[in-house]
Amino acid sequence: MSDVNKLGARVRRLRETRELSIEQLAEQSQCHVDLLNRIEAGELVPSLTPLMTIARALGVRLGTLLDDEPHDGPALVKNGESANVVRFSGKDPSARQSALDFYALGAGKKDRHMEPFVIDVLPREGDAAPLSSHEGEEFLYVLEGCIEISYGQTSYTLEAGESIYYDSIVPHDVHALSGPARILAVVYAPF
Repeated sequence: MSDVNKLGARVRRLRETRELSIEQLAEQSQCHVDLLNRIEAGELVPSLTPLMTIARALGVRLGTLLDDEPHDGPALVKNGESANVVRFSGKDPSARQSALDFYALGAGKKDRHMEPFVIDVLPREGDAAPLSSHEGEEFLYVLEGCIEISYGQTSYTLEAGESIYYDSIVPHDVHALSGPARILAVVYAPF
């Protein structure tokens, strides 16, 4: 089963366990019903912001949606080989391909408070994406390429070896400039 289908199945299973209709989950998560239908059908994985609001509405951590079987021990990833990859379409609900490939570095670690990822960031096609926000903090370190972070009214350009740490409640967007980029990201989202 693909990662998209696993995520959709987890959302559906958690929603049904809590005896919520898709309309109730849409209202509680402030996500559109069509978006939730596409997620549950395994057609799409949106950006982190809707996933965080869905997780919160379901009463679970973001990691619960992304992990297979959490465990108490440490999460170990050798040689950068993450077995858990999630392909996000970004903020465009009509997107048909991944704009961000998240390689989970903490998958399986039970009760974690941070979500560490290596992310392959592709350049954006078309107009600027809308900014999004969520509770928490983010730390980004550019491994390869060049990215731009739109943060409130300001934009920051970072190249390999540079980093930024910011409050995620401020509307923001991360995208690659002039070619693919790879970043290390640590996201903290309070439960």
